[in-house]
Amino acid sequence: MGDKRKTRLRRATKIRSKIARQGAVRLSVHRTPRHFYAQLFDQTGRRVLVAASTLDPQVRKQLKYSGNAEAAGIVGAVFAKKAGALSIERVAFDRAGFRYHGRVKAFAEAARAHGLVF
Repeated sequence: MGDKRKTRLRRATKIRSKIARQGAVRLSVHRTPRHFYAQLFDQTGRRVLVAASTLDPQVRKQLKYSGNAEAAGIVGAVFAKKAGALSIERVAFDRAGFRYHGRVKAFAEAARAHGLVF
């Protein structure tokens, strides 16, 4: 396992333990070079309440390419609308150790613009 990955996973563990102590609904994101994924877990962390990604059919038809900040922004908007349909407004943002910039930042800003608070 490379040093970059190890460092990211160490940061992710710290973030997740802090969120678990808060007992908050957790919004977790993951990115690959080609796709962007987001899931909303309940307080126990065992059940997925909402999920969205660049692989969703309603997102895919809006995209030219799925591995950029524009695509992450669209996923953020769709995700916030799905969460709003379940009356979920406040979440804890779990970046999974990824830095808050680029696609992660674009997702977060779009989700906030469409009603999520974190």
